[in-house]
Amino acid sequence: MIQPTYLSEVANYTSGQIAKVVLNDSVEITNFTVKEVTASTVGLQYIVPAASISLVTKIDLKKANGDVICTNNVYVPIVSDTLLLQTILIKEAS
Repeated sequence: MIQPTYLSEVANYTSGQIAKVVLNDSVEITNFTVKEVTASTVGLQYIVPAASISLVTKIDLKKANGDVICTNNVYVPIVSDTLLLQTILIKEAS
């Protein structure tokens, strides 16, 4: 069993690596409304401007150098500026 303190350290490391969100391979968001770690969970909140995109089908979290940390395929229509919430749970797999 992995100790909760170690999972928290990994969550903090992961949070530090996330530099930007890229939507549909074209819209970059680098300003987070919230970017925090609670226990072994990374929580992100960011605004998707309606002027930039009307439909989100892919969300990439990326490092500053552009390396992809994770990808999520989604279907989120954007009709006005939209606050998106994203959670990454660090856990032991069995």
